[in-house]
Amino acid sequence: MPHRSFSNTGLALGLLSAATFGTSGSFASSLIAAGWTPGAAVTARVAIAAAVLTLPALVQLRSHRVTARAARSAVLYGVVAVAGAQLCYFNAVEHLSVAVALLLEYSGILLVIAWMWARHGHRPRRLTLAGGGVALIGLVFVLDLVGSHNLDLAGVLWGLGAAVGLAVYFVVSSNADGALPPLVIAWGGLAVGAVALGCAGVSGALPLHATRADVTLLHTKVSWVVPVLGLAIVAAVIAYVAGIGAARLLGAKVASFVGLTEVLFAVTFAWLLLGQRLDVAQGVGGLLVIGGITLVRLDEMRATAPAHPAAPPEQRVLAADRIAG
Repeated sequence: MPHRSFSNTGLALGLLSAATFGTSGSFASSLIAAGWTPGAAVTARVAIAAAVLTLPALVQLRSHRVTARAARSAVLYGVVAVAGAQLCYFNAVEHLSVAVALLLEYSGILLVIAWMWARHGHRPRRLTLAGGGVALIGLVFVLDLVGSHNLDLAGVLWGLGAAVGLAVYFVVSSNADGALPPLVIAWGGLAVGAVALGCAGVSGALPLHATRADVTLLHTKVSWVVPVLGLAIVAAVIAYVAGIGAARLLGAKVASFVGLTEVLFAVTFAWLLLGQRLDVAQGVGGLLVIGGITLVRLDEMRATAPAHPAAPPEQRVLAADRIAG
């Protein structure tokens, strides 16, 4: 696997992806409060996003050859990272609190580190492990897990399934070997995910019910179309395309840690759109998450620094003279 350096462009794309993914909770909550089932909200999100990306994806496909490997990646991405992750997460929420379900899902970053170690020999260094620990402790505060939460074995298993889906999302997204453009990969995954979610709905595994009642956002009644388009365009089209681009520039490990900021964005948007306020503990947790990501970034930058200092100018001149001679 080619080595990837930590780039500012990748960081910007990762934060954009996390921020847009972070809007999904608020948009979906407004629909659920109006009578939608979670399955209906996520299916509408994925299906509309796939439809929006179809034309530009087909245009880009004209100059790219779809290999069997790329097709398998798209299917894996759509079934596991798009449909599977969301289906597992919503089933986990039926048995656990949203906070515990989210924490289980984001434990997927540990699976990413384990995969990179087992598959590519990228053994995690101490600073990365420290950053992961600090970030996870921060999540405990951000998600307000200090209260009592009932753990259900079925819910824990669904939550771990969501963690696998999240890990697959970052690993598949980071694969740039003979890769199709990020927009095409996102479209393929969303299209496959829409089919998988539709099949889950038809089989009864995913309850689907929607209404046309108005929803409340920013303390204002708006049409149900607003959050549906927000889920599809902002929280899916922009989020997935930016996320794939970020993973290719940063690699799966760093991108997964940057993805932790989605929780911070989700809490912020819930405060702005739904009036769910932050408390001091959540603010502290946010700082810890950012601190953990900073440690991972420093570790990545240190790993990509030259192993030996540059030769003094006089040595470079002598070497040039020898080559010229």
